[in-house]
Amino acid sequence: MTSAAIYGCSGPELTAAERAFFAEVRPWGFILFRRNVETPDQVRALVAALRDSIESPDAPVLIDQEGGRVQRLGPPHWPKYPPGEAYLQAGTDVDEARDLVRQGARLVAHDLQSLGINVDCVPVLDVPVPGAHDIIGDRAYARDPETVARLGRAAAEGMLAGGVLPVIKHMPGHGRAFADSHHDLPVVHADLATLESWDFVPFKALSDMPLAMTAHVVFDAIDPKRPATTSKKAIRLMREQLGFAGLIMTDDLSMKALSGTLTERAEAALKAGCDVVLHCNGDLAEMKQVAAGTRKLKGRSGKRAEAALARIVRLPEPLDAVAARARFMAAFDGRIEAAQGPDVGEARSPAL
Repeated sequence: MTSAAIYGCSGPELTAAERAFFAEVRPWGFILFRRNVETPDQVRALVAALRDSIESPDAPVLIDQEGGRVQRLGPPHWPKYPPGEAYLQAGTDVDEARDLVRQGARLVAHDLQSLGINVDCVPVLDVPVPGAHDIIGDRAYARDPETVARLGRAAAEGMLAGGVLPVIKHMPGHGRAFADSHHDLPVVHADLATLESWDFVPFKALSDMPLAMTAHVVFDAIDPKRPATTSKKAIRLMREQLGFAGLIMTDDLSMKALSGTLTERAEAALKAGCDVVLHCNGDLAEMKQVAAGTRKLKGRSGKRAEAALARIVRLPEPLDAVAARARFMAAFDGRIEAAQGPDVGEARSPAL
């Protein structure tokens, strides 16, 4: 039976030890990073090998392909894409920005589907506030929740139309964090009314999406003792107040915002109500620790996983990729190159 986990791997090819581990624990899915990417043919072979290792031809294979600072596929084999905030700058109004977001997402889905990748960890639905840490920064579509919700939906719909599942993140909101959860535990002191009128708005608006990723952030108004990922109160809020019925996965368990051993982190997240845990850096010893704290994917969580994969369309919306890409790139008038920056969240194995 499938386990409630998503794992990375250490390089561009599966090692014999990784293959044996995956065959034993049978994770629900996998996630790719830049260390796993060389050429299109190599990525296709790796995706096939990952699925073959668990004898699951439709297993989810995830990637973070937002654009800007978060883009695992890039030149020379794949184009660069703009960060979230660039769409409003390129469009003459919100309607035009929405159309560009959907075009961009549809093109990214085209890139991913050609490689066998069927899940993209977008859209970012966080709404940054003044003074917040720039870990979100230009990854956000806008600085107000209504526009973020509107552009986020366009991204999600573009993905779905292209046969790729979107993952809304980072629920219930990372835009008010004054620390980078890759390195520290952010604590948000806003009251519940403020969170409901701002941070939660995009997540409520996209509560019909199939997949969501949690935020490793403490919200005093929800649970002052635990970050959302390991908080029963926070997960209950996501289900009841935000109305999210899809599969909830954790952000990367190896991020420094979480405490305890990796086994304890996995156990705490699943006990809190997350459906699946995510471990990204490809360190086999760490993955074994996560596996020790992971249970089988069954019951309500299993049904949510099945329902999510059922949302993948087998015949994507028709696309003239060459013409669509030319129109899309022209709208940004060479500004995509200028919008790039250091990698965000590029989980690396110790050997790399």
